[in-house]
Amino acid sequence: MNFGQKGTGEVLREGMVLAVEPMIAAGQYDLETLDDGWTAVTRDRSLSAHYENTIVVEKKGCRILTK
Repeated sequence: MNFGQKGTGEVLREGMVLAVEPMIAAGQYDLETLDDGWTAVTRDRSLSAHYENTIVVEKKGCRILTK
């Protein structure tokens, strides 16, 4: 999922590389996974876009590797 509860996730440490994959939807945020087990769609079938940024955690902060 692209969301969670503050303070309950993994602690980010130097050297970790993350894929941040937000989904932007014109309608509701409720998701459904199709029968192929991979494709995610909004339940209301509104227009949506899913993209990815790769980020590395460094000593002085985070750096986006993809732009």
